Amino acid sequence: MAIMTWRGLAALAMITLTTAAAGVRAAEPMTLKDYRALNGPEPTAHIGYGPAPRQYVEVFEPPGRGPFPVAVLIHGGCFYNKYEGMAQLRGMAGALKAHGVAVWSIEYRGLETPGGGYPGTFQDINAAMASLADRARSLHIDTQRIVVVGHSAGAYLALWVGGRQNIPVSSPLHVAHPLRVREVVALGGSGDIHPDIPSFRQPCGLELGALTGSPTPSHPDVYADTSPASLLPDGAHTVFINGEVDNIAAPANSAAYAARVRAAGDKATAIVISHASHYDEPAVTSPAWSVVLPVILAAVGKGPAAP
Repeated sequence: MAIMTWRGLAALAMITLTTAAAGVRAAEPMTLKDYRALNGPEPTAHIGYGPAPRQYVEVFEPPGRGPFPVAVLIHGGCFYNKYEGMAQLRGMAGALKAHGVAVWSIEYRGLETPGGGYPGTFQDINAAMASLADRARSLHIDTQRIVVVGHSAGAYLALWVGGRQNIPVSSPLHVAHPLRVREVVALGGSGDIHPDIPSFRQPCGLELGALTGSPTPSHPDVYADTSPASLLPDGAHTVFINGEVDNIAAPANSAAYAARVRAAGDKATAIVISHASHYDEPAVTSPAWSVVLPVILAAVGKGPAAP
């Protein structure tokens, strides 16, 4: 398969890729048990962005002088802390560090954690992004070369980061001058939670009202500040990547949302990886990594995407 540039990839609507195209042997789709066993190297720094135990980031800083491009990682887990997720992204963080990309991996308060839900979970992401902007110089990070990569629920939050500059001023989630993100990679997730409700409720019992808040006279539309779909167009370029047998976030849902992104005037591509599950998408030990890695590197200007 011919190598395409990142912008050339963005011109496509939806493509299905096999890991064999990257010279990688197909494997059985990963299971939840396989995913839970994922781990990786220890971070080079652990930085708090708030007083709560869950308000911290893990930093992976490459060797050398920099400045380094940066990948912001947001883990999944159905928006709950009980499902963890930080450790499972350390393999990805270590691999990106080895390619000269700094990593800012965000932990946040989940729905069952004091202060989590609406508005706390989103405010945590805002605070973590503000901390990145404040510390970028001391960490030799170039925030002009930034991509936000989220998995599952983290993909939803990554898409929200891409559009948060459009949040109404009246919202408690509004930030006056947020760090702009123009490249987003969504692994196993979409930006509109409405069509995902049945599939989300079954595996993890998502309480939607806890995430969006309840309607009030001052907050009548609970999606106006919490749904990436309500924040379009956002000026970002987004790549949606799903495993073919992802039974948590169906590839068709991501493809449909990508079409809405394009209809709003933004660039988006939906990639489906054959023989891959929801748990292959963030795993460097999976053949799917041969598809995911080039997309992330291309987003920060470190090479062409090679689907």
